[in-house]
Amino acid sequence: MKLNVLYDDNHVLVVEKPACMPMVPDDSGDLSLLDFSKQWVKEKYKKPGAVFLGVVHRLDRPVSGVVVFARTSKAAARLSKAWQENKVEKMYVAVSESRAPSKIGAEGEWTQWLYKDRQKNRVSVNRCDGAKEARTEYRVVHSDDKGTLLHLWPLTGRSHQLRVACATNGMVLLGDLKYGARTPMANKEIGLHAASLSFPHPTKGDKVTIELPAPSWATERLRS
Repeated sequence: MKLNVLYDDNHVLVVEKPACMPMVPDDSGDLSLLDFSKQWVKEKYKKPGAVFLGVVHRLDRPVSGVVVFARTSKAAARLSKAWQENKVEKMYVAVSESRAPSKIGAEGEWTQWLYKDRQKNRVSVNRCDGAKEARTEYRVVHSDDKGTLLHLWPLTGRSHQLRVACATNGMVLLGDLKYGARTPMANKEIGLHAASLSFPHPTKGDKVTIELPAPSWATERLRS
């Protein structure tokens, strides 16, 4: 497997995360995107020692798409601050296994209070102690009896935010068994892809925009 590098300079590395690859090492022992990317930097730049890559955001394991790593501690601090201050713009492509309850072209904002059960790694809509507000802009791009194609813009960065928003608004994501999908997808991925990411460069200040086309599931199901 070859790492798909989307952008690289002395401060930032942007890569494609394949669905079902963990972001960082976990109990599974599977190769993580972090280690995979460190190996790429080590080989390209012939680094003799340990390679530094700062994790400034994450995608769930079954999700694919654009991921940014910081190549220096200064870049990591500045990128993390940009995420905290909502200076990063993200767009996801999602496919639901059912028809949308609203018409094609419908758009708006979902606002929910989400609570995460860390033992079960499951998030629910529950305005209780420890719940956090989650806001997502959405647009229904296409919908029929085979499913729905959505564009999603998360305005906050809560755990499982987009998955829960779609499921609780009548559009469970393709293959997302945790939140009610009827059947799995290949390799346990789900119908959610981080397709576009814009962030301020940590040293230049310029806006960097990276786009990555969605996998074939984004259109194949709706054409079949």
